[in-house]
Amino acid sequence: MFSSVAHLARANPFNAPHLQLVQDGLAGPRSNPAGPPGPPRRSRKLAAASVEEYSCEYGSAKFYALCGFGGVLSCGLTHTAVVPLDLVKCRMQVDPQKYKGIFNGFSVTLKEDGVRGLAKGWAPTFIGYSMQGLCKFGFYEVFKVLYSNMLGEENAYLWRTSLYLAASASAEFFADIALAPMEAAKVRIQTQPGYANTLRDAAPKMYKEEGLKAFYKGVAPLWMRQIPYTMMKFACFERTVEALYKFVVPKPRSECSKPEQLVVTFVAGYIAGVFCAIVSHPADSVVSVLNKEKGSSASLVLQRLGFRGVWKGLFARIIMIGTLTALQWFIYDSVKVYFRLPRPPPPEMPESLKKKLGYTE
Repeated sequence: MFSSVAHLARANPFNAPHLQLVQDGLAGPRSNPAGPPGPPRRSRKLAAASVEEYSCEYGSAKFYALCGFGGVLSCGLTHTAVVPLDLVKCRMQVDPQKYKGIFNGFSVTLKEDGVRGLAKGWAPTFIGYSMQGLCKFGFYEVFKVLYSNMLGEENAYLWRTSLYLAASASAEFFADIALAPMEAAKVRIQTQPGYANTLRDAAPKMYKEEGLKAFYKGVAPLWMRQIPYTMMKFACFERTVEALYKFVVPKPRSECSKPEQLVVTFVAGYIAGVFCAIVSHPADSVVSVLNKEKGSSASLVLQRLGFRGVWKGLFARIIMIGTLTALQWFIYDSVKVYFRLPRPPPPEMPESLKKKLGYTE
């Protein structure tokens, strides 16, 4: 599979190592066929130089494997780092009478469980979100290449936002199957006092009480929460990066240093994260309550919570997800830099489309 994907990857527009042109890039003067040939474009030279520095080919098996490894680090580490905030957010969702707000939630948790209580659920969080990150980022790169080649070069450029949405949704479908068991255990540990304090205690107890259903009954609500979240996360990030380099950053991407490029990555990631939190929060509330209660269903939980109930804890989630998303993209891009993976700039308009639109002759 990877060999065929690698073959197709060479031709897709996301592999073009050229600079973004000016109108989307392109409103430059038309070429003059009567004039003398000009010197080679500087962007071509930069692209050629950068290709020689890559440790692998775009779309190769090594490329996808290292992208998956970047996903493991970006999701596993960041979600584990914000476990205290996630714990308070979950408790606000399932017991709003007791945990009335983010600061009150921290105060009550510290009073009842001490500082160590804020780390409850760290093990299933780390394992579950590492597996999710592996599938989310690794499969996103795979599906982006596959779908772009299905569309063809011109349509992949014109419909690139739809392509980002489709590739990220496909990747997240599999990522949530990998995440669901650990997410269920995490919520039990964090929201049911006295049920279990560790993953070693929670997992056998859940299996004994409900069998495998206990670990996967939340997968449908997870899809409801995570697929819109991931679609927003990837599409918004990709287009925000385009916009930042086009309207905000005062020089082309190729002239930016690696640290400057990573700053753009972080800013675009935070902007995407805010939108992600808003889009996915209602389903997140349903998941938290559903995994706490035995024998319940997503529709019943949604009906009982009502419109106002599903938005409880939104502020905490915006802080958490905005920071998480920014850090995830920063770590993921840093892994690409460290392993010298191809990092193409935003795709430029194909030559054939430029000719159709009259930008070249």
